[in-house]
Amino acid sequence: MTANSVFQIIIYFAVLVLLAKPLGIYMARVYEGQSTIPGRVLAPLERLVYKLYGINPEEEMGWKQYALSVVAFSIVGVLAVYLIQRIQGALFFNPQKFPAATPDLSFNTAVSFVTNTNWQNYGGENTLSYLTQMAALTVQNFASAATGMAVLVALIRGFKRHSSTTIGNFWADLSRGVVYILMPLSVIFALALVPMGVVQSMGKYKTVKLTQEFTYDNPKLDAQGNPVKDTQGNPVTEKAQMKEQILPMGPVASQEAIKMLGTNGGGFFNVNSAHPFENPTPLSNLLETLAILLIPAALCLTFGEMVNDRRQGWALLTAMLVVLVPLTFLCAHLEQGGNPHFASAGIGQAASALQSGGNMEGKETRFGITGSAIWATWTTAASNGSVNSMHDSFTPLGGLIPMWLIQLGEVIFGGVGSGLYGMIIFAIITVFVAGLMVGRTPEYLGKKIEMYEMKMAAFVVLIVNALIKIGTAIAVSTKVGLAGISNPGPHGFSEVLYAFSSFADNNGSAFAGLNGNTPFYNIIGGIIMFIGRFWVIIPVLAIAGSLAKKKHVPAGLGTLPTHTPLFVIFLIGVIIIVGALTFMPALALGPVADYLMH
Repeated sequence: MTANSVFQIIIYFAVLVLLAKPLGIYMARVYEGQSTIPGRVLAPLERLVYKLYGINPEEEMGWKQYALSVVAFSIVGVLAVYLIQRIQGALFFNPQKFPAATPDLSFNTAVSFVTNTNWQNYGGENTLSYLTQMAALTVQNFASAATGMAVLVALIRGFKRHSSTTIGNFWADLSRGVVYILMPLSVIFALALVPMGVVQSMGKYKTVKLTQEFTYDNPKLDAQGNPVKDTQGNPVTEKAQMKEQILPMGPVASQEAIKMLGTNGGGFFNVNSAHPFENPTPLSNLLETLAILLIPAALCLTFGEMVNDRRQGWALLTAMLVVLVPLTFLCAHLEQGGNPHFASAGIGQAASALQSGGNMEGKETRFGITGSAIWATWTTAASNGSVNSMHDSFTPLGGLIPMWLIQLGEVIFGGVGSGLYGMIIFAIITVFVAGLMVGRTPEYLGKKIEMYEMKMAAFVVLIVNALIKIGTAIAVSTKVGLAGISNPGPHGFSEVLYAFSSFADNNGSAFAGLNGNTPFYNIIGGIIMFIGRFWVIIPVLAIAGSLAKKKHVPAGLGTLPTHTPLFVIFLIGVIIIVGALTFMPALALGPVADYLMH
């Protein structure tokens, strides 16, 4: 690696940690109802929301009522997003006159954005109207992110309360997350992006003349629009001249802000944050990359504040950093190394040049290898899923790292809220294992971890892993699944494995070599995204309800301290062992085999 690459990575992580602390403290005050400066300004808006929807923020909920509210709210969101897509051709703010999306694509997109996955089987600039992008997708970017944060706060209350049958009010937690956290940050971020060149417009697409015209071979079509072929069956082409280009417009900056901050990842354009209208400069790339992990990192410190022990939050944040920092360096190193097999193939000087320049295939020159590798690892460590480069073009082992980060359970930062409650589940498993080793009932933050909590924690870990494996197995063993694979062999298998990892863990990124816009992948992907989101949330809330009922237990001689370096190492070990044991066979068939073959 170059010194410049090392410096870039260090700067990114240093700025992230510096910003996390003040934001984490602020969010703790928001959810605990304490006074803040933005709170005093935005309090009337919060009260207006409660009045419009008939919400009593003081009315507490048990875990079942809280879970029912989460699921009901999300189902309504799915139906609303689906309906808007299906009738967008008849609605306003559609200057390009886009027709309705297909039923299977509308289903997949609706579930994707409501579950904070933001998997995209469409090109936004040629499929969805401005209204659909704003009223359906951007709204759910706020709602799904705030939902994940609300579930986390409910779990924290489970540790903090004792002898209680309630864990808070979902509607109040949801509203506070949007009004006091996501909305102000998004406004500031969007205003910062616009001067850098991120588009924010409601006008029609612009047609501009090219500075340099060019000629290309265009496939010839018959009257029915089918490709014309010669007597040998080869496509017939005809010369065409390109004199002008259509530039897509739209309200991009407003969606880009919450897309990054809410770990949503759904791009306004097909190529996501590789598009110059979404991510035009190295500075915008820095800000957008930091935004991916900003709230997930800060929530660790929010956790410490709310349980009245800041060391607990720092311990979880440290565990995340200990995993992500070396993987970021490793991914950048592998991509900068290029393809060593060029030299062995006898390409000579061209091989040396290609290898010394690293693997730039699928990457934007304005970001380079390091900026692309940081984004790839951070977006898959979080459940953001946005991309500024083509993961399908990474080297086999370079592409393995983002895939494995997803498969660890999206707990190395993860989505806003969802990543941390996933990490806390692993912490519960860790203290349980430690308790077995010393022959004592395990405790975490003064609460005994017993059979019920372990059953729910095991369910959280196992359900996602099962979804990935079952979905991949169905796809690679059926004609409809195989039809979407563009690359045969191990790389094609990697594309499918990555897709189902992204579905189940609600990440949303893709190797992008897989044709996912088919009824098979749209439907099975939507089902898996929904199960992967809510069959995790419900057990997490069940644990919150169980813990809230329990009394606090004073720490004893056999209690494992959960803020020490020993616990951090133990926690990391549990996470990696679960990830390695679960997915190593599948990874061996995909990226590892791909590396050995090429």
